[in-house]
Amino acid sequence: MDASSTRREVLLAGSGALALGASASLGQATAQSSSSIKVMSFPGLSNYPIFSAQHKALFGKHGIAVNLIYSPNSTVQRDGLAKNDHQIIHTAADNTVAMVELAKADAIIVTGGDNGFNRIISQPEIGSLSDLRGKTVVVDAPNTAYALLLYKALKDAGLNKGDYSVNAAGGTTQRVEAMLNDKARAAAAVINVPFNFRLLAAGMKDLGSATKSIGAYQAGSVVVMREWAKANSGTLVRYLSAIIEGRRWLLDPANKAEAIQLLVDRINLPPETAARAYAVVTDPTEGFNKDAQFDMEGFKNVLKLRAEIEGQWGGKPPAPDKYFDLSYYNKAIAGL
Repeated sequence: MDASSTRREVLLAGSGALALGASASLGQATAQSSSSIKVMSFPGLSNYPIFSAQHKALFGKHGIAVNLIYSPNSTVQRDGLAKNDHQIIHTAADNTVAMVELAKADAIIVTGGDNGFNRIISQPEIGSLSDLRGKTVVVDAPNTAYALLLYKALKDAGLNKGDYSVNAAGGTTQRVEAMLNDKARAAAAVINVPFNFRLLAAGMKDLGSATKSIGAYQAGSVVVMREWAKANSGTLVRYLSAIIEGRRWLLDPANKAEAIQLLVDRINLPPETAARAYAVVTDPTEGFNKDAQFDMEGFKNVLKLRAEIEGQWGGKPPAPDKYFDLSYYNKAIAGL
């Protein structure tokens, strides 16, 4: 099946340009009895299983049609989920915690996926994290997810809040553009694969893994509203089944060449960059979680990080149970 028959939009995330809109496989578009859902994500490797499921017509196989759209920032993504503008989001696990604790929205994580593949990238003149004193770092939202990872890394380097300024520019593509074009307000940022490759090619520095000081970290997650999940449990289970199958396909070494070409087609990556990205997600220790498993220890570290950096819950992380419900995932796995 060629690229033109497997999708309805062109995604140019590698160059920072996006065409937001519906995306579905031919099987999805022709399915007469499918359930239609809108999924909001950020451009990048977190969508790889979705691309694979579309490419192999797995959503159609499971009787659902998926419209994939990209979010400019996590605030739009979270607020839209709460308002049912979209029904599923792929996002960092901490964004769910923020929804529950800050917005009082009853969102739940239904499965995991990856550690985010996040690196701290700086301007060429920055030699170490301590050199960011008095500088401005660029983040998505200033009080969630990868911003907290950056603050923690800076804290461990001896810099506390107030020792640097924060520019909340938006999602990954906006942060990349800020790093390239607004250097005075973007001395460093947390940037994930494959976008970090673009900045490194432009002469910027890699200051290390954003999770180096905390270890396991649950980043990429599938998140829904609890009430929507209850009312649409069959649709949710079928969606999870399709992306798990998509993940299995792309991680199968027999599909390596086809999977790399899928990245070239879907996010406009040069073949060599797509191959580097594929190597990251298939790494046996740092790559995609097997079958999108939820990393409990990684999620506990998410809560610890929020407690430490934001002072949430009086600095003591709560029990993690209220933020996730893996029953839908378990049903999906049982049916495969």
